[in-house]
Amino acid sequence: MIIGRLVTLPGQRLAATFGALWVLAIATVSAFADTVPDATWVAIKPLPHQSRSAVFALAVDPANNQFILAGNSEGSLLRSTTGGSSWTTVHSGKATLTTVAYSSYASGLVLAGTRGSGALVSRDGGGTWSSAQGLEGRTVRVFAFALTLVAAGTDRGVYVSPDGVSWSPSGLGDRSIDALAVEAIHAPVRLVAGTDSQASTGTLPLYQSVDGAASWTPFSPPISGNIVVKIAAGPLPPTGNVRPLVVGTNTGLFESKDNGSTFTPLSGGALMPTTDYTQVTFITDHFDHFYVASDGGGSKSGGLWRTNDGGQNFASLRPPEASVTALAVSSDEAPTLYVATFQPSTHVASLWALHDTGATPQGPAANESPAASGSRPAHSGGDSVISQILAAPQLPYVGLGLGALAVILTAVVAHLRSRYR
Repeated sequence: MIIGRLVTLPGQRLAATFGALWVLAIATVSAFADTVPDATWVAIKPLPHQSRSAVFALAVDPANNQFILAGNSEGSLLRSTTGGSSWTTVHSGKATLTTVAYSSYASGLVLAGTRGSGALVSRDGGGTWSSAQGLEGRTVRVFAFALTLVAAGTDRGVYVSPDGVSWSPSGLGDRSIDALAVEAIHAPVRLVAGTDSQASTGTLPLYQSVDGAASWTPFSPPISGNIVVKIAAGPLPPTGNVRPLVVGTNTGLFESKDNGSTFTPLSGGALMPTTDYTQVTFITDHFDHFYVASDGGGSKSGGLWRTNDGGQNFASLRPPEASVTALAVSSDEAPTLYVATFQPSTHVASLWALHDTGATPQGPAANESPAASGSRPAHSGGDSVISQILAAPQLPYVGLGLGALAVILTAVVAHLRSRYR
């Protein structure tokens, strides 16, 4: 009996150890296989029920770079908690989603704007949604957040709210507001709003409020274009109390470092392309690091660029498709970018992810499909299994798992030999 126990127990322990190590090895390989590789574009799962139209509403949770919200063409809001490898419908609607945005100051607050049906609000990070009161019937294009105030740009001026739930009009009611940003987050809140040029004057007006949207003053800086498409205010620099302000129009990109008194062109000539700039996003806590993107206005001049020196120099991030319609940037020091692109010739919207480490982005693989079902590259049938494995960015982790498996098998062989000596 004692001998039987001595023989059986080591075998049981070995089997248990083998099983545990096997699970660990597989889990290790699987976990790393789903990680977005550094500085490499990866196709992520497309939105369910997305018709042949572009994606405009896309946002990433500032507290978790794997939590993404997006709006599809049916009017539904979808959420991913896995970096885009799967999507869950969290709100079903009928109106096109124009924007979705997380608050940087109120934990869990998320807002989504629609075309003609007001706005939606979530207080739990995007899990559940309800209609925002006071915005019924409005087209809501943009949200801007301060510490104690939220502002929305609509087809009939600016609306404000203390909590994102209840809203009231607050000026510029005869203007259709396309862009909005908060220049000062503390009271009195300072805002700047942009709209289309007025046919009577031909100038491109911006509007500024220094009293939390209670009153507005127009100003017309010498910047080109007839539509203000995007305005973004960055973090405060280490010295001074003025945030950088970047304005994208339908023909160029401009920056102000003095609350809009003067602007420096960042496009044209030997600078950035002269095109429409629809996306501007700063990296958290870096006043001189920001991303800009363009859908190209139907041309091939769209793209995605990064600057690390306040716009003096830009580097192309070489997106898989030139027309960028939405951009979400995580709050990490080396952020993860989620990008929506649109192919005008096929009317196909695609979603991509990039972990931006500062290196020149690679990929995606030449045969990767923008409609891939997950975050792994899709390979054509002509590739051999060996070539696919050798080309995979997860190769080091696969090797680690295989090495662990080899150790396990060696231990099994050694044990069996010892039993039959």
